[in-house]
Amino acid sequence: MAISMESSSKSRKETVLIKYAIFSRILVLFLTILWRSLLQPYDTSASLNPPCLYHKEDSPPFLVANAASRSLENSVVWDSVYFLRITECGYEYEQTYAFLPLLPFFISLLSRTVFAPLVPLIGLRAVMVLSGYVVSNLAFILAAIYLFRVSVVILKDTEASFRASIVFCFNPASIFYSSIYSESLYALFSIGGVYHLLSGTSNVAVLWFALSGCARSNGVLNAGYICFQTMHRAYEALYQKRRAYFKVAMEEFLDFVCMVAIMICLATQLAMQVLVAGFLRCVCICLPFVAFQAYGYYNLCHGRTLDEMRPWCKGRIPLLYNFIQSHYWGVGFLKYFQFKQLPNFLLASPILSLAVCSIMSYLKSRPELFISLGFQATEKEKRSVAGLYSLKDAVKLNVKTSTNEGNRDIRHRKPSSKKDVTVTRVAAESNSPENLGYFSADVFPFIVHLGLMATTAFFIMHVQVATRFLSASPPLYWFASSLIASPEHSKWGYLIWSYCAAYILLGTLLFSNFYPFT
Repeated sequence: MAISMESSSKSRKETVLIKYAIFSRILVLFLTILWRSLLQPYDTSASLNPPCLYHKEDSPPFLVANAASRSLENSVVWDSVYFLRITECGYEYEQTYAFLPLLPFFISLLSRTVFAPLVPLIGLRAVMVLSGYVVSNLAFILAAIYLFRVSVVILKDTEASFRASIVFCFNPASIFYSSIYSESLYALFSIGGVYHLLSGTSNVAVLWFALSGCARSNGVLNAGYICFQTMHRAYEALYQKRRAYFKVAMEEFLDFVCMVAIMICLATQLAMQVLVAGFLRCVCICLPFVAFQAYGYYNLCHGRTLDEMRPWCKGRIPLLYNFIQSHYWGVGFLKYFQFKQLPNFLLASPILSLAVCSIMSYLKSRPELFISLGFQATEKEKRSVAGLYSLKDAVKLNVKTSTNEGNRDIRHRKPSSKKDVTVTRVAAESNSPENLGYFSADVFPFIVHLGLMATTAFFIMHVQVATRFLSASPPLYWFASSLIASPEHSKWGYLIWSYCAAYILLGTLLFSNFYPFT
């Protein structure tokens, strides 16, 4: 009965969350239209659309120019211009390879199927613009749902999970999640991949993580979740299983030498299987990004003489993406540390401060996890950390534990069913303070991921991009949720909401009119 009520509560929260997510997208759209109608854009060249460098036979022989098509095409700003150009003409120039193909693929798919009947009315390019907006906004709503589901598993608190998801709906990078940018798709496949990993479907999670790498280059960092899982499961297989085998051997009165040999062979074999499987999964996650680099090399370097080749083509590891970021956008270690960039550092300071505070708060609360890479979690947390807390795995492990140990669980009685064992174990673990909220051991791999992302944003990237670069990191919203709910930190809660509101207003004002934002 209690489980049914809890499930019903989660469903209601999820329904309300969807309404908030839709409302947030409508709000951003309204503000964008408002600012666009009141102010003159700084740059109006985005509406120019010269013919494709390489003629496409399937291009429509006519163009449509009316109020609807002009309004849609004039709304294209900043990187959206590149994504639409790639969708229409493919990768024509070297610098366009900085934009990965997942978003153009979905735009092309929608514009040539669902919205194809609109092409004669508003033209192909306007239909592509419309498709891009639909893809980004729909992906954002789905990402909000997955964030809520992941938060429920990690935080084990429906209310805190709901608050975190609401903050995400109104996050300071909201304008990018409603524009023709890859942030929405990256958030969807990254957070969705984590959800599937937590659910025990690791192969599905690998597919989602690989797709996140097709949306943004930092999607390959999601392989870190698989590495963390593999590391802990290999440790469990190699060391903890030895204890189990030793216990069985002692109970069966096996010869000591035989027992040691069997123990070592079985544990090592299981650990090697875990390591190989983890390695292959990481390769699969990184493969799409690597394949795209190979595609760029084939198009730009293959079949050319040394004199015709670009410098990166001659490199020992011809990595196109790094060259483009450095050559065309000046991205590199400490390259942005210039006095003239001080306003951009100030623009990024709120999100970086929130990231640093969330990491430092966790570090002060659980320093042993940082020292031991999560291996010094409590006994109740070890199972959770080893599998990034998979409920599916918890069912298997709890049932097996109760059977093998003579049902010596916390109730000290024989359970009526396997379901009872699972419910009792999970309920007992969830009552532990160490397993509740932002400071549970389950959050640790997400903190490491956030730290790596924040360090990259501050020292290597254009620092103002940090606002949207970090906006898909769940720990930021979990930490914000804990501050908002805490009476002792109520002022910080108001400050977080003010920050989100200010950046939504500022973002829709500047970004939509082609002024620099992030």
